[in-house]
Amino acid sequence: MGYMLVIALGAAIGANLRYTVALWAIDHLGPIYPYGTLIVNLGGCFLIGIVLELISTRLPLTIAWRLFLVTGILGGLTTFSSFSYEAYSLYQQGMRLPALIYAGGSVALGIAGVAAGAAIVRLLP
Repeated sequence: MGYMLVIALGAAIGANLRYTVALWAIDHLGPIYPYGTLIVNLGGCFLIGIVLELISTRLPLTIAWRLFLVTGILGGLTTFSSFSYEAYSLYQQGMRLPALIYAGGSVALGIAGVAAGAAIVRLLP
C-alpha cells in the first residue's frame, strides 16, 4: 500500500506538469498542433534517460524513490517515456529486430486501437 501512495503522489505531480505544459504550449505556440504533447513526450524520454542512467550508475535510490520519480512523476507526465525506454533497452541488449517490432507495432496498433474505439462509438445509437 505504501508504494501505491508514493506512485500516486508522483503521478499527480506528473499529470499536473503535463497539463501545465499543454496550457503553456497553447498560449505560446497556438492550438493548431499538439505541441504540448510533443514537448512532454520528448521531455519525458529525455528525463527517463537521465534518471534511469543516474540510478543505475551513479545515484542508487531506494525502490520508493525510483517508483516516485519514474513510475509516478514521469509516468504521470507521459507513458511515452516508458515505451521509449523499453524499446531502447531491447535495442541495447542486442535485440534489434524485437525492439523495432515493439516500437513499430506499438505505434501502429495504438493508432488502430484509437480508430477501432472511435468506430465503435460512432456505431452506437
